[in-house]
Amino acid sequence: MAAGADSAASGTGVRPPGLPVPPRAARLLVLFAVFVCAACGLVYELALVALGSYLLGDTIVQASVVLSVMVFAMGIGSLASKRLTDRPAFWFAVIEGALSVVGGLSVLALYAAFAWFSLYQPALVLLAAAIGALIGAEIPLLMALIQRIRRQEAADAAADMFAADYVGGLLGGLAFPFALLPVFGLLKGTLLVGAVNAVVGVLVVLWLFRGSLSPRGRLLPAVGLAVVLAVLAASFALADRFEVSARQALYRDPIVHAQRSEYQEIVVTRSLSGSDTRLFLNGDLQFSSLDEYRYHESLVHPAMNGPHGDVLVLGGGDGLAVRELLGYADVGSVTLVDLDPAVTRLARTMPEIRALNGNALADDRVRVVHADAFSWLRENRRRFDVVLVDMPDPDDAATAKLYSTEFYTLARHALAEGGRMAVQAGSPYFAPEAFWSIGAGLRSAGWATAPYNVDVPSFGNWGFFLAVPKGRGEPEVALPEEHPPLRFLDAATLRAAQTFPKDRRPTGTGPSTLLRPRILDYERGAWEGY
Repeated sequence: MAAGADSAASGTGVRPPGLPVPPRAARLLVLFAVFVCAACGLVYELALVALGSYLLGDTIVQASVVLSVMVFAMGIGSLASKRLTDRPAFWFAVIEGALSVVGGLSVLALYAAFAWFSLYQPALVLLAAAIGALIGAEIPLLMALIQRIRRQEAADAAADMFAADYVGGLLGGLAFPFALLPVFGLLKGTLLVGAVNAVVGVLVVLWLFRGSLSPRGRLLPAVGLAVVLAVLAASFALADRFEVSARQALYRDPIVHAQRSEYQEIVVTRSLSGSDTRLFLNGDLQFSSLDEYRYHESLVHPAMNGPHGDVLVLGGGDGLAVRELLGYADVGSVTLVDLDPAVTRLARTMPEIRALNGNALADDRVRVVHADAFSWLRENRRRFDVVLVDMPDPDDAATAKLYSTEFYTLARHALAEGGRMAVQAGSPYFAPEAFWSIGAGLRSAGWATAPYNVDVPSFGNWGFFLAVPKGRGEPEVALPEEHPPLRFLDAATLRAAQTFPKDRRPTGTGPSTLLRPRILDYERGAWEGY
């Protein structure tokens, strides 16, 4: 009878002892805290995945490690929090404060571990486990808090809790790419989320359940919240300086330009003597001004040994391959398809790069298209005499599709009668399985191929495939009879380039496809020990 009367009183809005607001409002405040904390938790998770993809390139592996470790740790945290349900308000405030610090500083700590200590993977696992355990500890404590406001069936309470949790996850998942990253960047965005997590998670509970807390139980979380916010604020204020220092630690030469575009991190370095300018995308070297001509001459000129009035360049937003093409007076048009407008803008405006490419992208014969090359080829109906594939190495899922049988099939449909295609294929010495897999992918897409390799000191041994549609015989790797003056290639060099040593001849690897991206497996095993 008394229990029934208490339940009825709660349902009519009578405040239980110690609550500053009616039960309905109190429940909404707790569910609001669940909503915000869930959004913050998902942002921490996405931030760890994003940083791994920026620094290491392998999004699938990074996502798998983060998700599996965090889910496991959530279970451990949920079990451990059963011991804390006797004082749920106090311990929830403590856990939210700890989560705010660990999650908010996670990107900063991981970047430092990568830049200065080469401990990225251990730090990633440790942080994912800590964040997961703290997130897992939230739900049992929040359930206890809701039940203290008004007793209800466990199923009903769980339904309310998880509804708020999942909707909060939706908010965090959408806010991360569309608001936090564009406006604040990865480092500052995560710090800001940590502060929001601390304020909402701690203050709501401290204010709402202050009547059930001892003076010490109110003081300690309040002081902890002040310390957490001070640490996060100081980190936010110093974030730009930290990022510059950490980024510089990754590169040998001084950084003269750095930006994060919508797609990637772009860094340009210049040696102290001024003799070597280098472009890096997501930490991977794209060219060195000391020897880039070796790479670009090798990619471009063998493909020009035939009709070459209309040329398609897939990738190559730095304009260096276009520079080689424009040396032919009979080239009528060049279509450059590159995903990132920030790269082509740099090629047009940065004096060092514009001097290297001879201001090629400003030539009237050049048309620049900013699009995903795979999607662009699917819509393309034009035919080209020469196709050049100058893509970054396939070290993540986004670039792996550009080395697939399906991609090479689309490229074949873009080739005019009598045309030729050249593909940069990585290093046959450092990554032989990946190199020969690219050849297998070309052949499975209906191409006849001729591999060749040259030495580019900043890259090492580097390889290419010259390809023509099957039925025309094997393509001849040779220079056109009339070609512009070259610094590296000649007939003898190209003949030698077609010879591969015994330990780097075809390995029998299979082609990479959209559904079976073997190239990622081959790339992961490459470069070990170098």
